[in-house]
Amino acid sequence: MSALHASADYARLLTKIPPKVIRSERENEYYARALYELDQRKSLRREERELADLLTLLIEDFEERKYSLPKATPLETLAFLMEQHRLKQKDLVDVFGTRSIVSEVINGKRELNKEHIRKLSQRFGVSPEVFF
Repeated sequence: MSALHASADYARLLTKIPPKVIRSERENEYYARALYELDQRKSLRREERELADLLTLLIEDFEERKYSLPKATPLETLAFLMEQHRLKQKDLVDVFGTRSIVSEVINGKRELNKEHIRKLSQRFGVSPEVFF
């Protein structure tokens, strides 16, 4: 297939599903359905793969802007999780080993290490990434 023919096929696809920056949930759902329909096919033409890649980028961009968590320090994250789970410092001794280490971490005198982060992510069921 010639590049000229391929670009004409791609242009036809773009008239069916005109891509644009997603600004609403409704638009996101529309593009997600279109992407789902493409993903359900056994094989895609090159133009359809290109469109699927473009829709993926648009959806990821929208969801990153819409649903990204605000950046917080590891201590802010820990404090938030403790509050949500109604935990006190003494409740985290199993994670940190001793009450004094719990206190030092919570008061900012000691940083979280890899083992603390691993145990905290397991304890709260969150990605270790939230503590970085």
